[in-house]
Amino acid sequence: MKNQHLINSVLHIADNALILGQRNAAWCAHGPILEQDIAITNITLDLIGQARNFYQYAASLINEADNKNETEDTLAFLRNERDFKNLLICELPNGDWAQTILRQFFFSTFQQLMYQKMMHSSDNQLAAIAAKSIKETNYHVKWISEWVIRLGDGTDESNQRMKNAIEYLWNYTGEFFIAADYESIDVAGLKNEWLEKVKLVFDEATLSIPENKFMQTGGKTGVHTEHLGFILPEMQSLQRNFPGVEW
Repeated sequence: MKNQHLINSVLHIADNALILGQRNAAWCAHGPILEQDIAITNITLDLIGQARNFYQYAASLINEADNKNETEDTLAFLRNERDFKNLLICELPNGDWAQTILRQFFFSTFQQLMYQKMMHSSDNQLAAIAAKSIKETNYHVKWISEWVIRLGDGTDESNQRMKNAIEYLWNYTGEFFIAADYESIDVAGLKNEWLEKVKLVFDEATLSIPENKFMQTGGKTGVHTEHLGFILPEMQSLQRNFPGVEW
């Protein structure tokens, strides 16, 4: 198929946003206080909106290249587990509030750098989506960084919960920077700046970056944890049980 690398790259970015949005959506009506419940729900809606933009673009590329009739819905709800290319960190369980916050912090900090790079892409559609999405992601990074500091530099319990979250999540962050052959962005080149941004917030939060560890990989090539196998049936059940249904 023509432009397969570009299609896979767009699907990867869309899958990240969709799966993490689906995970975060579980906090709706369960946040620690009403204000933060609304905030994490708004971030979820932003992520799903970004996913829609990328899926729409991927569908247009597929249809043009292979004379198909893909839509954002078919790409989100009718692909199987091995077809998804999202980062493993996006599909991990929410855990407690600290784990959810830290996962979003790691991802949003990376996403912000990725969109900044993508805004200068020679692909006009990618550049336009990135320019629109960066405004939302800047807010995500600001809000989530404040929460990392609040929890890390808070009580003994909140600090320990953040340390537990770091221990669980850190070895999934390396996948951000291990490039798949289809990626259109030099993700490896974003690593040092990402680490600097993380360290700046961690220092204020009295948290430490762990020493180098083995990094989990596979999501970009469709090799996932068992967790995605539970997310997809729930997320896709309506479309699979009632094919072609529209809101």
